[in-house]
This record gives sequence, C-alpha cells and structure tokens, in this order.
Amino acid sequence: MLQSALRHGLIGLLLATPALAAPTAEQRGKAFARANCARCHAIDRVSKSPVEIAPPLRTLHRRYPIDSLGEALAEGIYAGHAEMPVFELNPDQIHDLLSYLKTLE
Repeated sequence: MLQSALRHGLIGLLLATPALAAPTAEQRGKAFARANCARCHAIDRVSKSPVEIAPPLRTLHRRYPIDSLGEALAEGIYAGHAEMPVFELNPDQIHDLLSYLKTLE
C-alpha cells in the first residue's frame, strides 16, 4: 500500500515538474526584450539605456497605456529614425512582451 502511494506520488511529481519549469509570459517577454530591445533600450528597472535617446522600457507606460500597445506591436512598430528596426510580433510574443512591460510599471 505504501509503495503504491509513493509510486503514484512520484509519478505525479514527475508529471508536474515540466509545468513548473516552463517559463512564464513575463520571463518570455523579458527574454524577447533582451534579444530585440536591449541593444538600445534599458529593459530593467534601473539601468540607463545604451543609446541615450532610446527611452528605457520602464517608462513606456508613462507615454502609452501598456494594454494599448498590443495593436501597434501587431501592426509593426515604426519609429521616426532609421536606427530603430521594424518589429511585427505574433500574438504570443505580444502577450509575453506586454506581460513583461507591466512588471516594470
């Protein structure tokens, strides 16, 4: 009886472990920002942006409601200067990036 309970408990733990290890939307959004934005923008709560004119991501919510950025991200971000690359994100990337941006508010 005890062996059966231990076996079932171990199987349950093994099945639950991948779900516990899966990155959250916020973590995936931060990884996206690190890979695509950090070259110019500060992506955390305290750092200065590597490019002086690039606003830190933590300040975006002061200029735009974060939830309203989803449509712009889906259509593509086009900046008024040539150095800013054009980004068109898929719905999952948008969700993840917005989830991360909300943690910076």
